[in-house]
Amino acid sequence: MSIGIKEINENKAAFDDIYNAPDPRRYFSVLGSLNYMIPDVAEPVIRQILAAKAVMHGASTVLDIGCSYGINAATHRFPVNFTSLLQRYARREMMDVLPDTLIDLDKKFYASWPDIGAARFIGFDISPEAIHYASRTGLHDAGVVADLENNDLTPEQVRTIAPANVLLSTGSVGYVTHRTYRKLLDVVGNRAWAISFVLRMFPYDDFITAFAERGMVTEKLTSATFIQRRFRDEDEFSQCLASMEKRGLDTAGFEAEGLFHAELFLSRPKADAEAAPLEEIVTVSSGRYSKLGARYVRVGSHADERIAIEA
Repeated sequence: MSIGIKEINENKAAFDDIYNAPDPRRYFSVLGSLNYMIPDVAEPVIRQILAAKAVMHGASTVLDIGCSYGINAATHRFPVNFTSLLQRYARREMMDVLPDTLIDLDKKFYASWPDIGAARFIGFDISPEAIHYASRTGLHDAGVVADLENNDLTPEQVRTIAPANVLLSTGSVGYVTHRTYRKLLDVVGNRAWAISFVLRMFPYDDFITAFAERGMVTEKLTSATFIQRRFRDEDEFSQCLASMEKRGLDTAGFEAEGLFHAELFLSRPKADAEAAPLEEIVTVSSGRYSKLGARYVRVGSHADERIAIEA
């Protein structure tokens, strides 16, 4: 059964308000309570892909699509992870710090670490507050605030994006569609690599078509899926599973365990894919962490199935 991305996305909990703050404290508080882990489980894989690309084409400039407060740049460039940053912002001393003061503290915090990254980052997001924070703290070299689902890029935005040779998404698919990617590909060209972690609940066919039209091929990693977070509540759990099952997706062992699962897609020129297949450049044993809070699960037989909380 065909279901549009917009309809699918309506089943997910909305967190729009956490991206409208001048700093990421609420972002970490809300998503941290749901064991948000995709930045941490994705980072080693991103590093492997960028390393393989560097062998072929040299240094990468990453356009982080739906970058929010620059968390992917932080976990890639510095010896920090989502969990350690969550602990930083949860400290009592950080609660009453003014946003401008926090931004200054965070700029010094990141500057105090060695930069171990394999790429420079350009931020791309609909939230001006998030882009402003990531740029002021030095996580991103530059940032673009744009909604390409409804608008086109300005000439200045095109100049900012043009140096990118990697398109990265760890959760924007579903919020953006192939329309956004088509406009970005018009700028960066078909030599770019596109790394996409896509929730299983969202179809990716239109994106693959957009890449194929430009002579790019798309591979999917078959050895692992990657946990994004727990479901926020019973409604989100039951509605998302029902939506997936309408599309004929089997959720047993995946979302039925109370966790959003993402798949990894890599799109790039055919010659690059043939020279270094995805399954050869990425080695991963698991796309999850073991420490999880209580989550919603299905229990009982099909005839007497119910939702329970498993600790």
